[in-house]
Amino acid sequence: MTLRFETRASDSPWVESVWTSTSEQVFEMTSVAAVRWGLVFWRREGRSYASVTGPESRSSTAPVPDGATFLGIDFAVGTSLRNAPTPTLLDGGIDLPDTTHRTFRLDGLRWETPGPDDAEALVERLVRAGVVVRDPLVAEVRRGHVPEVSQRTVERRFRTATGLTRGAVRQIERARKASILLTAGMPVADVVTGLEYFDEPHLARALRQYIGHTARQLREGIRGAISLDLNQRTTS
Repeated sequence: MTLRFETRASDSPWVESVWTSTSEQVFEMTSVAAVRWGLVFWRREGRSYASVTGPESRSSTAPVPDGATFLGIDFAVGTSLRNAPTPTLLDGGIDLPDTTHRTFRLDGLRWETPGPDDAEALVERLVRAGVVVRDPLVAEVRRGHVPEVSQRTVERRFRTATGLTRGAVRQIERARKASILLTAGMPVADVVTGLEYFDEPHLARALRQYIGHTARQLREGIRGAISLDLNQRTTS
């Protein structure tokens, strides 16, 4: 029973990463909290599907189509779909209609279904057509820039662009990083110190809320599928 991932970073300012996965005798998985929306394409039994996935504010259990191959594009924080504001996608998503092996429909137009190596080319076309947009303020804040607007304005625009508060984004990203470090064998105390958790119970609560597994389960190996590449097998 496996859900194998391979992930690569992207040099596009609009894309965080591109991933592929296959499911073998997997029927459900732990869906971990996520701060980004994405496009996911998959094939099963000769049929093709596509969907828009939204950010996830907490861990949950989700079904997995067995015997499927997946391709996913995770978009950078601060980007969004013109006709589907990211807050409306939070803890949900949209199944895209009229998907074939070669094309899919998004924003009223038909697009060529990408492969792992040309995902960025699709994104460039979506950007040029105005289907994918972004708030530059969010990217600036993420880089540490202090904008010349009030913090209230920053928070409002952050939530409009991402569907999450800045604090929630930090907590989710920290918990995901903690789970990867624990899986790699780092002692719990070192994870607490390195990621500046208040104490081990604080870390335990974050893992339970955002990852759906305990530190011990992560260190000893999770039984079952999880929607996170814990081994971070990254290719260029």
